[in-house]
Amino acid sequence: MTVPRYLAATTALLLTATTLTAAPAYAGTSTSSADVVRARGHLRDLQLGTAGPFDHARAKLVMVQRHGRSVVILKVRGIDRSVAGRSFGAHLHTGPCVTGDGAAAGPHYNADTIAGHVPPRVDATTEVWLDFDVSRTGTGFAIARVPFTPLPGNRAIVIHQEPTNPQGAAGPREACLPVSW
Repeated sequence: MTVPRYLAATTALLLTATTLTAAPAYAGTSTSSADVVRARGHLRDLQLGTAGPFDHARAKLVMVQRHGRSVVILKVRGIDRSVAGRSFGAHLHTGPCVTGDGAAAGPHYNADTIAGHVPPRVDATTEVWLDFDVSRTGTGFAIARVPFTPLPGNRAIVIHQEPTNPQGAAGPREACLPVSW
């Protein structure tokens, strides 16, 4: 049995991430070792009073930052199996994850906006896009590789109702995972 390249690379990255200690990383820094950011827990519901596929889901996030670049891995489990086969957009947002308040998460974290580029580009090289498909077992998995390291703060990984389109939109906000470093 052969192991798909993405699975082998992900396993190697996760093994590396678990052996390193977390330390703050700042945009534009170049370090000789990797900085690791981790978050895990129950997703927070952004649409209170409405049943959704992420109401009982949990997520894990690992972000490895090295030499001004980042690899971000997201795994979501406990998704309602009725949405198996559907794709959802997920992105790093600039603000905090607040139950019932999707607007609190602010806009997508965009490296061009932070750097003051006008107009900023909106694509998978300036933002952290973590779209995933829901499996028959109610899990989703995504990896994003970006050429920047996000600035520390109280941030959110927001899961949207639709996959990300070429303009970066993914529909209403369903749930979020708090990420702080």
